[in-house]
Amino acid sequence: MSSNVSVKRLISSQADFSQQLDTLLAWESVSDTAVNQTVTDILHQVRTRGDQAVMDFTERFDHLHVDDFSALEMSKERLQQALDGLPKEQRTALEQASERVRRYHEKQVQGSWNYTEEDGTLLGQQVMPMDRVGVYVPGGKAAYPSSVLMNTIPAKVAGVKEIIMVVPTPKGELNELVLAAACISGVDRVFTIGGAQAVAALAYGTETVPRVDKIVGPGNIFVATAKRMVFGAVGIDMIAGPSEILVVCDGKTDPDWIAMDLFSQAEHDEDAQPILVSWDKTFIDQVDVSIQKLMPTLERESIIRVSMAERAALIEVKDLDEAITVANRIAPEHLELSIEDPLAVVEQIRHAGAIFMGRYTAEALGDYCAGPNHVLPTSGTARFSSPLGVYDFQKRSSLIMCSAEGASELGKVASILARGESLTAHARSAEYRIKD
Repeated sequence: MSSNVSVKRLISSQADFSQQLDTLLAWESVSDTAVNQTVTDILHQVRTRGDQAVMDFTERFDHLHVDDFSALEMSKERLQQALDGLPKEQRTALEQASERVRRYHEKQVQGSWNYTEEDGTLLGQQVMPMDRVGVYVPGGKAAYPSSVLMNTIPAKVAGVKEIIMVVPTPKGELNELVLAAACISGVDRVFTIGGAQAVAALAYGTETVPRVDKIVGPGNIFVATAKRMVFGAVGIDMIAGPSEILVVCDGKTDPDWIAMDLFSQAEHDEDAQPILVSWDKTFIDQVDVSIQKLMPTLERESIIRVSMAERAALIEVKDLDEAITVANRIAPEHLELSIEDPLAVVEQIRHAGAIFMGRYTAEALGDYCAGPNHVLPTSGTARFSSPLGVYDFQKRSSLIMCSAEGASELGKVASILARGESLTAHARSAEYRIKD
């Protein structure tokens, strides 16, 4: 049996608690110089050499040689074949998840609006979908069909005209579930390319890959660095850090459940951060016992062990109010309120990507099929960011149409302000429309 793992214990009453918490949460997503240089070169090569550069990098990094770029595109027939070839149980689960995600996001759609003032001036906002979006999906063994659904369906609901998916297939390794998810969620074109070269192809366009307006989806450090570098040429969703879960528990939930909820994030990668906050010390001890008992039963034990030892914490606080204060301080990606009456306190939660309420709501349900999006702000960015949604694929244009009377009255105000800024052309443009 594997040896026990030592999980950090923090107590809020300790004088250096705030400093300990800062140390625990510290995580740098900064790419090193070598990564930056590599990505800069890849972006330049793809921008200047197009398809050929993408083919060269695909052979170099994914060990996949093709003589013609057309071999790197999946036909819609191939996607349908993947869906039709799934075991019935998998297909049904994929369809159910897809329907739930679609139904939830349909409620996010924003519509255009306008109003007319008394003098006849019309003001408003026109909401339009983006024309074309690129979705990056990790490939190979670390393949996530759920990521396809979560990134693609909101774009479809928003009315995006064309969705281009890129997914690496190292050594030609395909994931049928990913292809099936692309089919069921309505992806228009799929290219079997990945890494920074795929991001570059989407951002700048090549002879074959069309340029997109926005790139969404998770990837490794090279993908994240490339997304950061191409921002401005295209929009991006976010630069995601490691996965996180914060569980606030009153001590009345089965400790095995809580331990497994923590593991559900720890198994993502060694940098993932699972945290339990409770005001019941005995319960914290019980969860620690469950951690030691259950960890050896997990397939990804080696990854979980590192995450639990280096990034996890069991935090003892004074009471529920202090637990909420700590939760808002951390601003977690996933927050479980495993307490008796979560609805009574949920409005006190100011910073969290997604809030899972009650003892029965495992975070894992949100990852796959609850309905809300699982693309969430990490590393404290829930203080100013929101989950991916339909609104990320819509853009807004202001509408202004002045009547003659409105132009005259607004022109007087604009003239004064423009001259105050010494922008006389602005002032005179407005003054031409002022009635004598």
